[in-house]
Amino acid sequence: MAELKCPHCGQAFTVDDAELSSIISQIRDKEFTRDLEKRLDEITANLEEKHALHLEGLRNEITLELNAAHNKEIEKLKKQMDALEADKVKLESEKQALQGKIDNAESSRELAVIKAVKEVEDGKHELEKELQSEKDKTKILLEEKDRQIEFYKDLKAKMSTKMVGETLEQHCEIEFNKLRATAFKDAYFEKDNDARTGSKGDYIYKEKDEYDNEIISIMFEMKNEMDTTATKHKNEDFFKELDKDRNEKGCEYAVLVSLLEADNELYNAGIVDVSYKYPKMYVIRPQCFIPMITLLRNAALNALTYKQELAMVRNQDIDITNFEDSLAQFKDDFMRNYNLAHNHFDKAIDEIDKTIQHLEKVKKELMSSDNQLRIANGKVEDVSVKRLTRDNPTMRAKFEEAKK
Repeated sequence: MAELKCPHCGQAFTVDDAELSSIISQIRDKEFTRDLEKRLDEITANLEEKHALHLEGLRNEITLELNAAHNKEIEKLKKQMDALEADKVKLESEKQALQGKIDNAESSRELAVIKAVKEVEDGKHELEKELQSEKDKTKILLEEKDRQIEFYKDLKAKMSTKMVGETLEQHCEIEFNKLRATAFKDAYFEKDNDARTGSKGDYIYKEKDEYDNEIISIMFEMKNEMDTTATKHKNEDFFKELDKDRNEKGCEYAVLVSLLEADNELYNAGIVDVSYKYPKMYVIRPQCFIPMITLLRNAALNALTYKQELAMVRNQDIDITNFEDSLAQFKDDFMRNYNLAHNHFDKAIDEIDKTIQHLEKVKKELMSSDNQLRIANGKVEDVSVKRLTRDNPTMRAKFEEAKK
């Protein structure tokens, strides 16, 4: 038997050994349970602290990686933008320089056109003056036509048919040679002796400039006949053959010097243009032989001046066209470089998007890991002695032994 005293009321009472063992067992169970709960609390706090530290470390690593990647991409994009800005400034400067050249070229072109038009107008006035002068000379010559016609009629009456033709050729050649040394010193005027094509004219006149460019070329045919000839020819009977000779010998003009149809007022009036039948063909009387050469030669010289001025303007137009082509090429090159830079920029943006997607994936994985840790933490909180020893007889025996 044992005597115990109540701590509240102070009353003493006695208990046997069995009752005392029961009381001691109850006290030990309460202390064990309290110690176990304290140990579980310490384990839980330790796990939570480790979990928090682990999460904080992961967060710091992710933040550092994100910042490093972000800074790296930003730096890369800044360099690309700086390069693009430099190219833009350079291209803008080149564009302004080219625009200045265009403005200068336009001004030069307008001045050249105005100058060329003025020179053409001046040349036109000069040509009109020369034509008027030639008309006056022609008028004077026409006043003598009747006298010369009578002279040739009388001359023909005294000659044979062969002599008539040869005399007209000799007359034209003599008239030309009188002025060859002064007015036609660089001209070629010779009989056409080339009959390889089956026919030939009487005389060929050609003249070239100092650069060996042909100024003018004329195929001459001289026709005459006796007044007593039974079959009379007409001037147009020889047009086709004369045009053929002109083309075969590469001459620009064809001129028929004729005494045929002596009573025809059309041919007696002076120079007759028959280009409505055959191109660049004229019919004249012998007295118009030299004036005809002079008129065609002066017109060709003026035309040569106009051609040279036109070629100069055309060359300026070609230079401007080449400049415009170069400008168009520059624009195409600029657009191609711009498109390449734009494509690189798009690729950089795509790479940034891919990096963001990768980081989002890592974030998702970390969030999944955090969820698993939270589940594990919940499972730790649900730990109890009964759960630990339910299917573990060894641990249950240990706990029972500890209780005793």
